[in-house]
Amino acid sequence: MLTNVARPLAPPEELTALRRLRQRLLSNTVRQALRQSRLRILAVVVLTALFWLGLFALFVEAFQFLETSIPDDHTHLETVRKIFEIFFLSLTVMLVFSSGVILYGGLYRSRETTFLLTTPARPELIFHHKFQEALLFSSWGFVLLGSPMLVAYGLASVAPWHYYATVLPFLIAFIYIPAAWGATICMLLVRWLPRRRRHLVLAASALALLLVGWLIWQLARGPQSALMTPDWFDEMLVRLRFSETRLLPSWWLSTGLLEAANDHLVESLSFLILTIANAMFFHQVALGCARALYLPGYHSLVTRPTGRRKQSVPWIDRLLERLTWPLSREMRLLIIKDARLFRRDPVQWSQFLIFFGLLGMYFLNIRRLSYDLNHATWVNMVSFLNLAVVGLILSTFTSRFIFPLISLEGRRFWILGRLPVRRDTILWGKFLFAALGSIVPCTLLIIASDTMLGVVPAILAVHLLTCFMLCVGLSGLAVGMGAKMPNLQEESPSRIAAGFGGTLNLVLSTIYIAAIVTLTAVPCHFYLVTQQTDPYGAWFNPARLRWMMAGGITTSVLLGILTAVWPMWIGLKAFRRMEF
Repeated sequence: MLTNVARPLAPPEELTALRRLRQRLLSNTVRQALRQSRLRILAVVVLTALFWLGLFALFVEAFQFLETSIPDDHTHLETVRKIFEIFFLSLTVMLVFSSGVILYGGLYRSRETTFLLTTPARPELIFHHKFQEALLFSSWGFVLLGSPMLVAYGLASVAPWHYYATVLPFLIAFIYIPAAWGATICMLLVRWLPRRRRHLVLAASALALLLVGWLIWQLARGPQSALMTPDWFDEMLVRLRFSETRLLPSWWLSTGLLEAANDHLVESLSFLILTIANAMFFHQVALGCARALYLPGYHSLVTRPTGRRKQSVPWIDRLLERLTWPLSREMRLLIIKDARLFRRDPVQWSQFLIFFGLLGMYFLNIRRLSYDLNHATWVNMVSFLNLAVVGLILSTFTSRFIFPLISLEGRRFWILGRLPVRRDTILWGKFLFAALGSIVPCTLLIIASDTMLGVVPAILAVHLLTCFMLCVGLSGLAVGMGAKMPNLQEESPSRIAAGFGGTLNLVLSTIYIAAIVTLTAVPCHFYLVTQQTDPYGAWFNPARLRWMMAGGITTSVLLGILTAVWPMWIGLKAFRRMEF
């Protein structure tokens, strides 16, 4: 008889074991980062501190402006309430998306999860283990954006001490609610998407079209009064009433914090208890969904039907092959291969759509936010700032997704190595994939921004040329640096991008964006200023300014070519000597 049989662990013991596993992994990650990525840690800490202080100073100025501009206490409180409600409602939507995307990668694409599923661990506890990680990764940005505003308001309104004491509990309880929503939606989609892919895609497309149509209709019927006038202010308050819905967690958070700031401690604690209760409830709902849906969803995702699949080339691949007809067949196939991997990875294309979609909505609504569209220098400044923002967002995507491409090919390179394809062709194929894939959305965003601002055609042409050079330079920098400093031992793109090479690529990309935008923005600014007045004397005459504009544009083009070619040349030399 077997007498020494291991006793199954109880749920609390399993949670303790998984917590120790998470602590051990976190400890090893921190220790490895301190030993190998000190530059990245220092850069992250310094940039995060500067970003927090910058937001804090901005919110302090904003609340002081509201204090002096709106002397009536009731109107001032309602304005602050609307700011809080809209701010936290926007962050709620972003938390739902980000937590769902991160949890998808942790639950269904992680090697750790694959190992844990071979153990007797309960599925809902594995979900709880990965949910805590997704909660941490998705919420740090929320805390970074929300804490400076809350601290600034507390100082501006001379809030009592218990206001600051309730900020952190409110934020932690609030974060759990949209994170649980995102987790539940993620498991539902994974459970039913593989079998009903076409129906869900059609439903999601119809819902997206309806949402876009509603947003365009809202923009078209926006307030027509002059900005910052009493009529404009009243119209904006009426349009923002939808954020006062009592069932929204953002309303509980906003109301509870404002009650604490007004020294109403009992009412504030009531909303805090309400938020905590709902956080616990939705967390239990997510655990119940994990108990019923996680394993079936995982099996339906990793398995395929046994019947023969219809062999056909997707229409998007045929379109991409026709658009790249001047290239060689090998180059076209490599670009199509990378495009397939991109669209098959929801972590990549969902983040791409979310960030560029939000930026597009801002550009379409920028006319409502402008103070004086007839002032050419103001329009020029905003348009170039928008161009810089597009470049910065693109740099994050090239550092996050393009830089790791060569490293991810390392362990599978033997497949390409048996084909009659030169290594140079592989590297140039990835460069063209990154450049062509970024030019289309970035130029569309710049056209939308300049159209809403009413930019003259000459400046629009300069913006499009600068945007083109940004896409080409950032793509060449990411691909070349990725080939020069690959990490063939790591399979996670996020960890590859977080290493020394990815951090250096992001820093160089930021410097390149600042340089190329400045080279074209400064001459355009002086040229537009002299068209209205002549504050700088005869030295800035029109002929000399035209030469300055031509010189700035030429220098930016040369800098873009150098930034694209030089890293690619270095990467090609390293890639040819690389052993797999």
